[in-house]
Amino acid sequence: MKDEEVLSLHAKHRGVLAISPEFAVHNKQELGEAYTPGVAIISKLIERYPELKDKYTLSGKLVALVTDGSAVLGLGNIGPAGGLPIVEGKALLYKDLSGVNALPLTIAQVSPDEVVNTLKNMQASFAGFHLEDIAAPRCFEIEEKLSQLVDIPVYHDDQEGTAIVVLAGLINAAKVVGKGLASLKVVINGVGASGVATARLLFAAGIKNISFVDIHGPVHADSTEYNHYQTDLVKQSSDQTRYANLDEAVRGRDVFIGLSDADVLSADQVQQMADNPIIFALANPKPEIDPAVAHEAGVQVMATGSSQYPNQVNNILVFPGLYKGLLATDLNKVDFGLEKAVAQGIAKLVPEPTADRFVPGVFDDGVVDAVAQAVKDYAANKQ
Repeated sequence: MKDEEVLSLHAKHRGVLAISPEFAVHNKQELGEAYTPGVAIISKLIERYPELKDKYTLSGKLVALVTDGSAVLGLGNIGPAGGLPIVEGKALLYKDLSGVNALPLTIAQVSPDEVVNTLKNMQASFAGFHLEDIAAPRCFEIEEKLSQLVDIPVYHDDQEGTAIVVLAGLINAAKVVGKGLASLKVVINGVGASGVATARLLFAAGIKNISFVDIHGPVHADSTEYNHYQTDLVKQSSDQTRYANLDEAVRGRDVFIGLSDADVLSADQVQQMADNPIIFALANPKPEIDPAVAHEAGVQVMATGSSQYPNQVNNILVFPGLYKGLLATDLNKVDFGLEKAVAQGIAKLVPEPTADRFVPGVFDDGVVDAVAQAVKDYAANKQ
């Protein structure tokens, strides 16, 4: 597609979203029912029973899609205004794929506490918060504090969304290579928002042997150049080896998960991994290792973040169905149990995984409904 075509399309419509009424107002009776004096009845009722706002107003079906534009995939820190087209596009996907209403919002790059307080004070207008493109480590603090202060779900797509799809893919990839999920030895290269969340979920899923590498090299429990979110992960791992570099960290590993940068993994390093290695090279737009190079090095089971190759790990597999399910339940937290349930639901969409297909396609039939059903089942089992 040409830049001019994209700009023309978005300028013509002033974005990709509009607000549509649920019913028409053509006469005095309809005006009275939709607005005054009818709304006074609803307002007085909600004043007495605030929880009824979700039954009688948009708040019960509206997700706030929030960004500060500080960590936009492939673009970096482009600011709140620059991040607005991203969340607007995701709001379109919500509506188009799952019928969920999402309102794109930008917030200034202020302190995490100020972001949390701003969103907390707005929570009555929404049924959930979807955080997007917020840089680490501020995204961790914002999500943790906000989740504790509000009674609606809080979900960070760059964290939980990525982690869920990685786990779903890994469940099936392990079957393809004939290895037990919990026994896998994993190295995660790139310990930012996605890397931290992925590690946390893998730990929760029973995978305990995980090593970590980031921009300054391997992460150790006492590393001073890394934040405590990163070093805390090392403390949870059964592998406390002090690797000197990625070359050492990847040796003998069953799985490489790249959430970092292009071309950081070599064919020689792949050949030092365990037999039948699993490679998730998820950097965009160019993966940590070119699939052709990986296959020449002996890799059969591989996923990327790109639609150019099979087994694309993409958050779009998660968020539309996740909130469709959340809005149909009383769940107010996105916890590890729910994340695992959704990952298992996605994995089951490929009942007979092969090296060529162990992650479902973004536009496969039934993805949204399968995820939504996994959420509903999880909620029912918690009651």
